[in-house]
Amino acid sequence: MAATRKDLRGRSLRKGEVQRKSDKRYAYSYRDPLGQRKYVYANDLVSLREKEKELLKNQLDGLDIYVSGRATVNMVFDRYISLKTNLRETTKSNYIYMYDRFVRDTFGKKKIASIKYSDVMQFYNYLLNEREVQISTVDTVHCLLHPTFQLAVRDEIIRINPTDGVMADLKRNSGRKTGVRHALTLPQQRAFMDYIAVHPVYYHWWPLFTVLLGTGCRIGEALGLRWEDLDYDKRTISINHSLVYYPVGNDRSTTLHISKPKTEAGIRLIPMLDSVKDAFDMIREEQKEEGWEQIEIDGMTGFIFYNRFGNALNPACVNRTIKRIVSSYNAEEEVNAKKERRDPILLPNFSAHILRHTFCTRLCENETNLKVIQSVMGHKDIQTTMDIYAEATEEKKQETFERLASKMDVF
Repeated sequence: MAATRKDLRGRSLRKGEVQRKSDKRYAYSYRDPLGQRKYVYANDLVSLREKEKELLKNQLDGLDIYVSGRATVNMVFDRYISLKTNLRETTKSNYIYMYDRFVRDTFGKKKIASIKYSDVMQFYNYLLNEREVQISTVDTVHCLLHPTFQLAVRDEIIRINPTDGVMADLKRNSGRKTGVRHALTLPQQRAFMDYIAVHPVYYHWWPLFTVLLGTGCRIGEALGLRWEDLDYDKRTISINHSLVYYPVGNDRSTTLHISKPKTEAGIRLIPMLDSVKDAFDMIREEQKEEGWEQIEIDGMTGFIFYNRFGNALNPACVNRTIKRIVSSYNAEEEVNAKKERRDPILLPNFSAHILRHTFCTRLCENETNLKVIQSVMGHKDIQTTMDIYAEATEEKKQETFERLASKMDVF
């Protein structure tokens, strides 16, 4: 067994510690995470060990690499996301999932100090052209990378943010724009619901789509509804939680959880329309006949919506069903319209969220008080409400002027 190394006063030294005979100063040698040999010095052993303790902490935090500008994008993103303590767990989980899927194993391994504007543009073009993702997905990646680089700027690790202006230039150069959500028109909405109501396969979906179109709930809010959230006396629906699927790892697997609504404004009461009450009554009668399913998710039970296997509905399943319904309806409608010699009323491809957007549009067409609309929809930002209101009322403008022209016979 090797003898323990000691200093000039006979005290045992730890691994890596030495006392130099020339000036009696203490030194500690170590290898940084990049494998390079480094040293720290002190005039006494106590001070040296304080430096060792701080060094160990810095190494665990990755600070020594970070401040030297040799940190990777991955390291800075992990630091950035750890500082976002106000994020809901679902949002944070989705951020990490998107980053891990599109950035971590490629662009994320680059040294952040060496990245230029052209590197970012090249990476975004790679996602668009080789990975063949939508421009909206690239925009989501950009929303993760831009604040990551901005953190490095604020910490004075880099001087400028290389992601500044990249998305605007990418959209302009590629000719691609992020999609704008458009609500279903009133004829499309009626066609969709009438088709489901009498269809031998899809009729059992009518209550859910009635609730979505009659409340404007987000899909997770609707699927998370419990019977105790309904107040039949006051005819209100309490939105106080959401059913969400957290991404797990990088293999697209998910796990079901209960979360608070997207924002604090999302906690709200929605008036219960007659058609929505009828939909809930239909489900209640079916459950009385078939038996009540006791699904338990994070301690909650008594859910209104579940699938034929007795499990909670998956938002992705709802979106797949909409796609099948649209495809089936359009095929039949084209044939019927040709027989009847009329223009077909075709449905666009849309998701469950468009049903929320459609409800909001119908609400905007019939209500002028933006604060009422904002409260019902649970919008955190009034600008979101105003944008939908502006689009909804644009179509009404022509109708208004036509009515005005008939009353103003002064020319």
